[in-house]
Amino acid sequence: MKFTAAQIAEILDGKIEGNPEVEVSKLAKIEEGGEGSLTFLSNPKYTSYIYTTQASITIVNGDFEAEEPITTTLIKVKDAYKAFSKLLEYYNQIKLNKQGIEQPSFVSDSAEFGENLYLGAFAYIGENVKIGENVKIYPNVYIGDNVNIANDVIIFPGVKIYSETIIGNNCVLHSGAIIGADGFGFSPDETGKYSKVPQIGNVIIEDNVDIGAGTTIDRATLGSTIIREGVKLDNQIQIAHNVEIGSNTAIAAQTGIAGSTKIGKNCMIGGQAGFAGHLQIGDRVKIQAQSGIGRNVKDDEILQGSPAFGYGDFAKSYVHFKNLPKTIDTLNQLEKTIKNGL
Repeated sequence: MKFTAAQIAEILDGKIEGNPEVEVSKLAKIEEGGEGSLTFLSNPKYTSYIYTTQASITIVNGDFEAEEPITTTLIKVKDAYKAFSKLLEYYNQIKLNKQGIEQPSFVSDSAEFGENLYLGAFAYIGENVKIGENVKIYPNVYIGDNVNIANDVIIFPGVKIYSETIIGNNCVLHSGAIIGADGFGFSPDETGKYSKVPQIGNVIIEDNVDIGAGTTIDRATLGSTIIREGVKLDNQIQIAHNVEIGSNTAIAAQTGIAGSTKIGKNCMIGGQAGFAGHLQIGDRVKIQAQSGIGRNVKDDEILQGSPAFGYGDFAKSYVHFKNLPKTIDTLNQLEKTIKNGL
């Protein structure tokens, strides 16, 4: 798909300096831009590349003035970074704008869906499923019985959504995500053998949630596992039964959250963090990568370490951790000196 500079400037409400009819069909970094590509310049560190880039069109801030000859056509906007992001979103909408039901696929007679549905080949839609408008369901997706999906949801290939799950508006589920599998519930008897505890709850995902590839969210034993509005989950995260994630919290890859832990609003959690079960994590908490959380956490705490403790204390202690071999050598030498002195 090709766009002219004039068309792009209209979308971004920008001003053209150069050829308004030049066409682009791909996106590129400014240092790698070639003929037919579109790029942008927002970071002053990359300014030198605008004089060498072969990109056909470059989006720049409105106050940019070239100090040397350039070959690229400029589109001047208020904020080049935001404008380029807007263009990426627009491009993505066009790329993902599929409609219709491909075959082979299976849709239960009791399922209901709104306008502009895209259902990819080999998808399965179970009994009493309700799907809203403008939903995109890519190939090899499984949607179990009694699932409710709202409007403008994108479900990428290979996602599995177990029965009773509720998904809000404007959510994105990336490939391989599994929503609503049984929680890890087993009860040992007097002989040490385990019996399964039935997991009869569900998963609720509120509006504007993004779920990364390979992430798993278990159904509740009773009640619901809840992902609140605006949560952003990276790839390969494990969220156990009856967990609740507060609104606008972001969690990086390979984090694991044990059952019934509640995480507050607007938290930022680094990769490979681990949470014990039945904890209460406050709002606006920041947890550094690879931290292990085994206690309740108050609002606005910043933690690092395993088990995690205050970030400031960790940073100070780490200086000594690194120097521990030298410190031990020094202590040993002092001990010998004292003994020899005696």
